[in-house]
Order: sequence, then structure tokens, then C-alpha cells
Amino acid sequence: MPLRCPEKPRTRPEEAPASPGACASPPASPTRGGRPARAMLASLGVFFVALGALGAALPVLPTTPFLLLAAWCFARSSGRLHRWLHENRFFGEYLRRYRSGEGIPLRAKIISISLLWLTLGTSAAWAWPERPWLAALLISVGAGVTAHISLIGRKAGR
Repeated sequence: MPLRCPEKPRTRPEEAPASPGACASPPASPTRGGRPARAMLASLGVFFVALGALGAALPVLPTTPFLLLAAWCFARSSGRLHRWLHENRFFGEYLRRYRSGEGIPLRAKIISISLLWLTLGTSAAWAWPERPWLAALLISVGAGVTAHISLIGRKAGR
């Protein structure tokens, strides 16, 4: 039996779950700062959406982390922008897959890791003669990011 949210009286339409069984709560407002803080968070969210869009087109820039940051900013500033981001035909799928634990599709993982090592390998080779410590640092970062990307979306026991 699927786990369901406890029912509570809904006072606003935006508090209704997006789909049956989904727990949709209204975005929380900032605890301090009021309108200026919400405006700043909304502006940051728009900025992060723009970076996420660039990341979808450029192989060096990630998409999902920027969309997660945008969702966090929108959740604390604007319910309308938060809903728009999660229902957006370009970005909504990224967020849905990440939040449901599905993670990144295998093809995207392979492309990401390949481009990561292409750029880091080139940079490490360029840095090697004069800065071997920098090459070692780049390789270490690459190994960590590779492990992280590989493990995103894996469930226990799979």
C-alpha cells in the first residue's frame, strides 16, 4: 500500500497535492526579511534557472544542481515560480527524477562522466609539467565527481 500524506484541511487551492498520493505542501516563506528577502531569493532562482538552461546546452556546466538551487529559492520566495519550475516541460523532468530518487539517466551519466574526464584530463595534462600537485588535485576531484554521479539514483540493494 503506498504511503499517503495525512489529510489536513486545505484552505488554498495551491495546497492540493499535484497528483494522487503526492505530498505537496506550500512553499515556506523566509523566516526573516519579508518582501526584500523573497525578491532576492526569487531573483537568485531566476539566475539559477538561467545557469541550468545554459548547462543543458553546454557540456561543461551542470544542469541539475542549478535547478535544485532554483527550486530551493523559489520554494522560499514564490509559490507561483516554484510550481512553474516543477511543471516546466524542459526542467520539470530533471527535478521530478531527482526528487523521486530515480537520479540521472544512464546515457546522461555516461556523457557527463566522459566530458568530465575529457576536460579534467586535458587540464591535468596541461598542468603536469609545472604543477603536478594541481594535476593530482584535478584527478582527485574527477574521481570524486565520477563516484558521485555514478551513485546518484541508486537504491539500497540494487
